[in-house]
Amino acid sequence: MAETSNTVDIPEDVRKMSFEEALSALEEIVRQLEAGDVSLEDSIEIYTRGNQLRAHCEAKLRDASQRIEKITRQQNGALETAPLDVD
Repeated sequence: MAETSNTVDIPEDVRKMSFEEALSALEEIVRQLEAGDVSLEDSIEIYTRGNQLRAHCEAKLRDASQRIEKITRQQNGALETAPLDVD
């Protein structure tokens, strides 16, 4: 079943990719499109795949930023963690 991220259906094979794998695949798609050596129909298909990879990378980054905690020092010198403000 595909998840939706900003109205982009993310297929199962993309969802299984790590951030680094998805980013590498996205960079390769950008290289192919910039080279201009693909047909219009292939370009549309490649662009669609790139959009899925982009949405997956954004979701991974959003998830990571929500898990980051900031460390603050209390008056007694002890360190404390708190959720990162994501505003």
